[in-house]
Amino acid sequence: MRSVTILGATGSVGRATLDLIERAPEGAFSVVALTANSNVQDLAQAARRVNAQFCAVADAGQGAALADALSGTSIRHGAGPDAVLDAAQLPADWVMAAIVGAAGLPPTLAAVRRGAFVALANKEALVCAGPLFMEAARKSGATLLPVDSEHNAIFQSFDEDHRGGIRRIILTASGGPFRNASKERMAAATPAQAVAHPTWSMGAKISVDSATMFNKGLEIIEACHLFDLPDDRVDVLVHPESIVHGLVEYADGGLLAQLGEPDMRTPIGHALAWPARMETPVKRLDLAQLSDLSFHALDDDRFPGPSIARAAFRAGGCAPAVLNAANEIAVDAFLNGKIGFLDIAGVVSDALEQAQTEGFGARAPNDFDAVYAADRQGRRFASDTVQDRLQSSKRA
Repeated sequence: MRSVTILGATGSVGRATLDLIERAPEGAFSVVALTANSNVQDLAQAARRVNAQFCAVADAGQGAALADALSGTSIRHGAGPDAVLDAAQLPADWVMAAIVGAAGLPPTLAAVRRGAFVALANKEALVCAGPLFMEAARKSGATLLPVDSEHNAIFQSFDEDHRGGIRRIILTASGGPFRNASKERMAAATPAQAVAHPTWSMGAKISVDSATMFNKGLEIIEACHLFDLPDDRVDVLVHPESIVHGLVEYADGGLLAQLGEPDMRTPIGHALAWPARMETPVKRLDLAQLSDLSFHALDDDRFPGPSIARAAFRAGGCAPAVLNAANEIAVDAFLNGKIGFLDIAGVVSDALEQAQTEGFGARAPNDFDAVYAADRQGRRFASDTVQDRLQSSKRA
């Protein structure tokens, strides 16, 4: 039996993880803890179904509601960020880190520091604090299992014992809902259009990141840390069918790729059972029925996000943390109608420029407190930029 904690149990990745656990043979998994941001009802229902030992909701104001939803059970519960940290520190063998954004860094780090198997769906932990995070994993002996479909594909195809023969890795991208859209159409895009992903079912923030392709920029940084590669050996190809999830190119010219239907239960199942394999209900890929697999170069003009992320990674220091924080603020501003879709990249770029101007971004964080400070500064820079753009639009 493998004991499991799911950080972010009510999001798309958390729900997919629960689906696999509930389908598994009786006795294969036991659930130690589940957490959510504020979705008390779904959290409590999931906890009842899997007989979780502990539940935590990050929104401290939802504590009473969680207690009510769990009444009549023996499930322990808590509310607030500290309660989520408590959940991460409980002795589960395996932890799904699926809290979206920089908010996921503290509990994910807590799981890493106690040496757990950590299934990493929170790419921001590595974007914000890559060197410190990887060092923490090395010190504790934690095992990082990538769950993003692209990184999981690379993980399965990457021959670590012969890494000298690896030339580069390739992350694929669906291209999102605006893959073929003009900049004029993208400028007028609504939040509803931006979150309508043609292939994957995800939350609003991740869906917008896919539409801007900032997600691919964050994934480039994540891949550099996970696989210990410079960014010029991490490439991106647009692959609309989302069948090939990642490739590794070797010195002899061979490419190893991982293929599968676009269903997050495949990479989650791989991580959940690792180093073994488990049955999943995912539709089997019928190669004979595939009419086409197409690949295209990324259009940096319409989708500048990956280039901005590469520049932040090369700048080093606190720049990646500022990048991530600014993107979170910009996406939230877009979803709330404060800025346009194409303004997201501009807000992030302006925040990075302000960080460099103030001499802040270049300073390498020497501990996680410095990372959290960089996150706060990035949010301030981006919020100021959003306000400036709002004022400018009102004057116009």
